[in-house]
Amino acid sequence: MSRKSERTRQRIVEAANRLFYHKGYHNTSFTDVVNASGVPRGNIYYYFKSKGEIFHAAMAYRLGRIEQMLQSWTERYPTPLERLKRFLDLLPDSADALLQYGCPMGTINAELAKNDPTLHAEAREMFLRFEDWLTDQFAELGYAGRAREFARRLLARGQGISMVAHVYGDRRFLMRETKLLHHWLEQLASGEDQAEF
Repeated sequence: MSRKSERTRQRIVEAANRLFYHKGYHNTSFTDVVNASGVPRGNIYYYFKSKGEIFHAAMAYRLGRIEQMLQSWTERYPTPLERLKRFLDLLPDSADALLQYGCPMGTINAELAKNDPTLHAEAREMFLRFEDWLTDQFAELGYAGRAREFARRLLARGQGISMVAHVYGDRRFLMRETKLLHHWLEQLASGEDQAEF
């Protein structure tokens, strides 16, 4: 594939990815992708024969970005506490989008879990990548026996914060709850394994 073709394909994938987040998978039509990408319908069919194929490419794009982000955090931050805090900072960093659309991982998984088990299994991979990475951080922090439990708990709390902030349009709630999670992590790092959460 030529560079021009790669750029065109990438433009389609990125446009579809935004639409799946903003409108949902089922509410996004092929015409929406045509309009958002600026790529003629016939050209899109050259790369993708169906909306399902576009979804697969969009999920691969998201997973690739997640993996790059997690790798960069691992390399940039020397301690697991710093890495875990960086994960939490996704909430305030993404506040505008979260308030308007909810969590990009949570919304697509909630939608697909209801009636598209095959596509849902693919979307769930985003959670699994974060869960594995968070598990490694909690294990390195000294909680190997409870690392996966803590990882899922942190994911669940983050999803809950995102959902409530989105429903109520409440930025202050999002910031306050994120701060409380920072405090919990600091307690864990100081050896308070019975820290309230």
